[in-house]
Amino acid sequence: MTILTKSRTFSARAAFAGALALAVPLGAAITLAPAPAAAASPEMLDTAISALRSISTMTADFTQTDAKGQTVSGEMTLKRPGKIRFEYEKSAKMLIVSTGKSLYLIDYAVNQVQRWPIKNSPLGALLDPGRDVQKYSTLVPTSTNDVIGVEVRDPKHPEYGVITLIFQRDSTAPGGFELVSWVALDSQNNRTTVRLKNQRYGVAVPDSTFRFKDPRRSGRRP
Repeated sequence: MTILTKSRTFSARAAFAGALALAVPLGAAITLAPAPAAAASPEMLDTAISALRSISTMTADFTQTDAKGQTVSGEMTLKRPGKIRFEYEKSAKMLIVSTGKSLYLIDYAVNQVQRWPIKNSPLGALLDPGRDVQKYSTLVPTSTNDVIGVEVRDPKHPEYGVITLIFQRDSTAPGGFELVSWVALDSQNNRTTVRLKNQRYGVAVPDSTFRFKDPRRSGRRP
């Protein structure tokens, strides 16, 4: 299944994978590579998790790039616990929403809706950091103490893929570190990156933000 944009074909599967992953901001020179031991101290994992738990609501602009270099943009809205919305540019005719229990991919180009449970997945831990995030997380060494990399995977469910979250030191962000991007690898090792900018915290977000019009039944909401 594909999504047609103005000048390219964008994979809906890649869009879903991107909703599960993070990457480095455009233009940033951050390396996920061997680093000094101090940059990989266990306390850094606690710091990253604390930064996640400090977010009550968040909005951000995002760009998402698949393994072929095709890019689509939009706006992300997050609300704890468990709710997220990826509003893609209109030409993509696509929406991804988590209601707290399930993740939905709504493909308006072909009037289809796909649903995945999130309760027992790494995504569930990320959307609700009150859960035992350490159960799924491993610290990834980086090239600077100002950046934290966290790899999230469930070894019992390799089909969920792998997410590497990137946090950058920012005194204005909740917890002192800002979630700036992620990289996702699916079970077929396809790579999708999502970059965030213009992060805004503590904004009023009504629960209705995480409802959607089901194209299969006019007016139906989850």
